[in-house]
Amino acid sequence: MKREVDFSRLILFDGGMGTMLQTHGLKPGELPESYNLLHPEIIERIHREYLAAGSDIITTNTFGANRYKLNQYGYNVEEIVSSAVQIARQAAKDKLVALDIGPSGQLMQPYGTLSFEDAYKAFAEQVIAGAKAGADLILIETMSDVYEAKAAILAAQENSDLPVIATMTFQSDGRTLTGTDPLTMVNIIQGLGVKALGVNCSLGPKEILPVIEEILAYSKVPVMAQPNAGLPKVVQGKTVFDVGPEAFAQYAKMMAQKGVTILGGCCGTNPSHIKAIKKELAGLEPVKREIKRVTAVSSFADTVIIGNGVTIIGERINPTGKKHLKEALRRADTDYILHEAIKQRDAGAHILDVNVGLPEIDEEAVMVDIIKEIQSIVSLPLQIDSARPDVIESAARIYNGKPLINSVSGKQKDMEQLFPIVKKYGAAAVCLTLDEDGIPAKAEERLKIAAKIVQTAEQYGIDKEDLIIDCLVLTASAQQSQVKETIKAVALVQEKLGVKTTLGVSNVSFGLPERGLLNRTFLAAALAAGLNAPILNPLDEDMAGTVQAFNVLWGHDKDAAYYIATYGGRNKELAPSFGPAEPAEMDLDKIIINGIREQAPSKTKELLQKLPPLAIVDQYLIPALDIVGRKYEQGEIFLPQLIQSAETVKKAFGVIKHHLVENQGASTDMVKGKILLATVRGDIHDIGKNIVKILLENYGFEVIDLGKDVPEEDIVRQVKENKIALVGLSALMTTTVRSMENTIRALKDEGLPCKVMVGGAVLNDDYAQMIGADYYGRDAREAVKIAQEFFA
Repeated sequence: MKREVDFSRLILFDGGMGTMLQTHGLKPGELPESYNLLHPEIIERIHREYLAAGSDIITTNTFGANRYKLNQYGYNVEEIVSSAVQIARQAAKDKLVALDIGPSGQLMQPYGTLSFEDAYKAFAEQVIAGAKAGADLILIETMSDVYEAKAAILAAQENSDLPVIATMTFQSDGRTLTGTDPLTMVNIIQGLGVKALGVNCSLGPKEILPVIEEILAYSKVPVMAQPNAGLPKVVQGKTVFDVGPEAFAQYAKMMAQKGVTILGGCCGTNPSHIKAIKKELAGLEPVKREIKRVTAVSSFADTVIIGNGVTIIGERINPTGKKHLKEALRRADTDYILHEAIKQRDAGAHILDVNVGLPEIDEEAVMVDIIKEIQSIVSLPLQIDSARPDVIESAARIYNGKPLINSVSGKQKDMEQLFPIVKKYGAAAVCLTLDEDGIPAKAEERLKIAAKIVQTAEQYGIDKEDLIIDCLVLTASAQQSQVKETIKAVALVQEKLGVKTTLGVSNVSFGLPERGLLNRTFLAAALAAGLNAPILNPLDEDMAGTVQAFNVLWGHDKDAAYYIATYGGRNKELAPSFGPAEPAEMDLDKIIINGIREQAPSKTKELLQKLPPLAIVDQYLIPALDIVGRKYEQGEIFLPQLIQSAETVKKAFGVIKHHLVENQGASTDMVKGKILLATVRGDIHDIGKNIVKILLENYGFEVIDLGKDVPEEDIVRQVKENKIALVGLSALMTTTVRSMENTIRALKDEGLPCKVMVGGAVLNDDYAQMIGADYYGRDAREAVKIAQEFFA
């Protein structure tokens, strides 16, 4: 019997499974999911306790039930997931059962080894097994990478007909580990067709309120909140959380009054917390929210809201009329294209158009590769531009964000082919005011086509906020009378339909002299008529200047700050960098800052002809990494770019080390200190540790990595044998922080003269001190600073 989820009412989920398993005897190092087979009576008892406390929906004990984790313990996905659903189903009776899917524990490409396709396959295994066993819905939770969340959501949508809820975990800076802010999360995930979205784990209920408030402001679907029970502490040798049931329930009520409709708990919560929430929610009804409906596209870290000032769509990654780009595409010269992306970003573009349509290349394969490369180094949203629906779909599928698709015309066949793609992947679309009869001469006729497009899109479940109308620019040389009609159409579309607009501005001047003069004059007229997102060359200073002047005159550039920075010379940090039209060769430091890995070896070899190896390290590598580190700390770049730059340095270091060995034998001059890293006993999550390792090695430290689930005695032995002065310990789960404390105690009991730094999602500075650590590394960058100061 299929049980439906009523998302129109307040829904109460359960609390922490790991917390409860610990109270029922789960030991460090034991796989929580193994209890489905070894101790099913304990799992059923936990479910029943939550149901008795008032849970409407219970989640299966399958948080880590993916192939990457289970294979290490000799279990397979189907047996663990099926048993978990069956146990929950037996306990639930007429209540609902959510298949719980947590992160894979792997880093996604390009900064890790897990491809989007492999992540999808792993999640699909869980979905298929859970749906077959009788789950009522799917909860994808505790995601820190929106790209991984996208893979999981698609796996759920394509391999079952169950409703999907997706929640992510945020850090104290209001972003996920990989740099996604709440608005960006909402913009990407709600478009993928989830029934609800929100936040779980992360922090305590008080600390997570600002994140929840931003999600509530933009989410068109119900919002879920499952925070931790505050922050962890060690009391009499046990990990406890500092927010009790009554206080937790008060925060839950506050969230419900703000508009959250799905509530529950994560780490540190138990049936007492759920019972207290149930009591506080008695008599409450769902709050009707005022939702900000915006036209927006996103990368993994940045969202561009179209309509907040002029949005520049950079046109230069399009081979039409570009000889050098055509040659680069034929040669598969990715570096040339990456330089184009970087130059447009630095010149002030907000979105980058990507078109690789040459008949002599495999457009689909090249488009996918180029999208992956650009999104790995530039955090601007991308516009996927192709005449082929198969190319658009392949690119939209692997894009890490909410793309802009260019384009859908008013032709019935076009809409039938492309709107399903726009809907499935949660994209926005550029829509052309042409149909089977071509481009109308009059503005009113273009408006009619635009209205038909909006109406048809709605039939596919696509909101008009996800449409950007292109009223089409014709050449003044051949169709002079229609130039004014385009401007008029822009104003009509804005007035009558309330949708945003775009134009390919430079088309207007084709075939005439002094094209730049015509282009910028037409641009000014179009902007005054309401044009939101011109497609233009951001390296053209005159065009960029017209946009900047318009933003001042129309009040978009507050206090003319950006304009003054560009033309008044007062703040070069804000000013755009125009540079040459063709990408210039970059120095090694710029290559590192921009994370262009494949260029690092050749540039390093070139420098070795002029400079000693250590001079390259001191003058290029370390200063560049320091700049990247500062940008990361200031929120200008995020973890993926930080790792890309570190990997770029690694390539350069490799060349330098090879040179040293060949010319003077092995050298230890570059080694600044030896550090031992390990994920503690019982914890198989090593993403954070691996990131720390990458950065430490690229700052010149020798790292001995013992891996994950490392017993205390192994760490002690390795510290002795390798004469380690600084140890780094990692733990992600609350169930394994005790192992971290035991490891620190074991090192001290042996009288070893080493210091210990600790890190992990469940830790903070106070907690680190409680368990006896010497240093707390909030993130990888902080770990590097600790090591630098320690070995200074």
